[in-house]
Amino acid sequence: MTVADAMRRKLTERFAPDSLEIIDESHRHAGHAGARPEGETHFAVTIVSAAFSGLGRVARQRLVYQALEAELKSRVHALSLRALAPNDPAGSGADKGERA
Repeated sequence: MTVADAMRRKLTERFAPDSLEIIDESHRHAGHAGARPEGETHFAVTIVSAAFSGLGRVARQRLVYQALEAELKSRVHALSLRALAPNDPAGSGADKGERA
């Protein structure tokens, strides 16, 4: 199972998302610190889930980081994250991600 597959499984089980996009951006970081020749170190995740309703950006990120704890401690060097609730207005502060 790839790292992206493991992340998809965990996020789906934990948050039952309306939508989930996981993009492996490792190729953009070749030669940088934390990059491995085999890749799967840098990811961009966009997740939309009702589980995030009523939560601020930091609380949403904490939940995702907890769900992906094993991956973040081992293979994943960087994670760009957008964690949204279905009712978030477009362009709201809730959709601004941070890099870990």
